[in-house]
Amino acid sequence: MADATNPGPILVVDDEDDLRSLLELNLTREGFDVVTAANGAEALAMVASHRPQLVVLDLMLPDVPGTEVCRRIRANPDLATTPIIMLTARGEEIDRVVGFELGADDYVVKSSFSVREFLLRVRAVLRRAQVAGRGAAPPPPVGDALVHGVLRIDLGGHRAFVSGGEVPLTATEFKLLHALASRPGRVLSRGQLLQDVWDMPPDINTRTVDTHVKRLREKLGEASVHLETVRGVGYRFNASPR
Repeated sequence: MADATNPGPILVVDDEDDLRSLLELNLTREGFDVVTAANGAEALAMVASHRPQLVVLDLMLPDVPGTEVCRRIRANPDLATTPIIMLTARGEEIDRVVGFELGADDYVVKSSFSVREFLLRVRAVLRRAQVAGRGAAPPPPVGDALVHGVLRIDLGGHRAFVSGGEVPLTATEFKLLHALASRPGRVLSRGQLLQDVWDMPPDINTRTVDTHVKRLREKLGEASVHLETVRGVGYRFNASPR
């Protein structure tokens, strides 16, 4: 059933009529409300009007590229946390990296498309987004948060603050930050993070973790010093960086 924290529909954006209809049919069978768009302009209008709980976004659209649609969603504070699954015919690693750097939560390649896998990925992304806070409440008391210097992580509201200002994190970015910050000083391998944050097998050869850590550092600004790279292994959260 639809995500209780955001009862909006799933928006499917693709210019291929057959594929768009296939996704709509199967998502509807799973109990989701679904709306569709055939191009980028329609997609941006529907994101603003319907506030979907998830956007399934084709990268190669006939007007506004999917990458630009993604960028505009992430740049809008009211829409920035909307989960996005990119759907594309291009499966090269560089395309996945670009997609993740723009803020995608997952990436599905059409050439290896499986309806069952797609539905599993949809549910995995929605699970990560389900507990993401989207309100505008003030920062929580210290007892409800992890506090490290200027960084405050609101565990109940699934939000993060740096020097009192909220950092607009996606559900996946928050889960990654929480995974690291909840185990300060411990090195987490890329494989372990793939399991803990993305529900993916640890042996997948992907730069998903690296690109998300890079984007997380950019968003954290002065608090990014807490995220340390352990070369050849993974990442560590340093509670007291020098």
